Amino acid sequence: MTQKKATLIGLIAIVLWSAIVGLIRSVSEGFGAVGGAALIYTLSSALLLVTVGFPKIKTFPRAYLVIGSLLFVCYELCLSLSLGYADNNTQAIEVGMVNYLWPGMTILLSVLVNRQRASIIIIPGILLAIAGICRVLGGSHGFSFNEIASNITSNPLSYGLAFTGAVIWAVYCIVTKRIARGSNGITLFFMLTAATLWIKFLSAPQPAFAVSLPVIVNLILAAAAMGFGYAAWNTGILHGNVTVLATASYFIPVISALLAAFILGSVLTLSFWQGAAMVSLGSLICWWSTRTIEVEKLSRQA
Repeated sequence: MTQKKATLIGLIAIVLWSAIVGLIRSVSEGFGAVGGAALIYTLSSALLLVTVGFPKIKTFPRAYLVIGSLLFVCYELCLSLSLGYADNNTQAIEVGMVNYLWPGMTILLSVLVNRQRASIIIIPGILLAIAGICRVLGGSHGFSFNEIASNITSNPLSYGLAFTGAVIWAVYCIVTKRIARGSNGITLFFMLTAATLWIKFLSAPQPAFAVSLPVIVNLILAAAAMGFGYAAWNTGILHGNVTVLATASYFIPVISALLAAFILGSVLTLSFWQGAAMVSLGSLICWWSTRTIEVEKLSRQA
């Protein structure tokens, strides 16, 4: 496989992942927050079994098996339920944007925990991403703290789950890099997520399913986006241009909002798009802060 083809496959993964916010929300409208998520992860697990296969668990480091699976399951629960519990489609898109704080958080944690070298521009990058979320939550009022507080308190569960998920995924990215030792437990982790969701579904009363053709189609698309997305990303990272893929991945918030607005039929305000752009740009600056150090280091070596 050529590098260009592998890079293209990796870029397809970014598009697939960007569609997840809108698709998860759409499925939850028909099957409920918990039931919809359980169905999505069940089908995704089946797809991963076919595309990636079931891992050899015995070869996994014990720390990765325990900590990695716990963090992954907790993140996926936060992501899917934060979208499912949103009061409306527009709020679901806002909640999804809060979740996209994780790229900047990951780089910040890598600096604090792994002592990753970064330039001073990481600070304005983090601040810009946070300001972008404030812009999104402030709506037409801009950076109104009263409006931001009002939005959050209107549904603290969804916003809280989204923010918690962003922190958990940042920790997952940092921790698993240390303890995985090349292991890939994605199929197992998806199966554990599905099992956890079904346990939650069966342990408490759930709303009745409102099955329709559009909901079923979106369920299949959501499962495919997750299952094939991970498989495509793995191909891109292994054989494609990692720099291109890393740069493109930081535009997921904007692409995700575009696709979610299309899927859910939502009209988003100018202030939302400004905030989404700020989140993407802030995350990109954080990433670039580590790249500039590497470039300077290589220059000195040359």
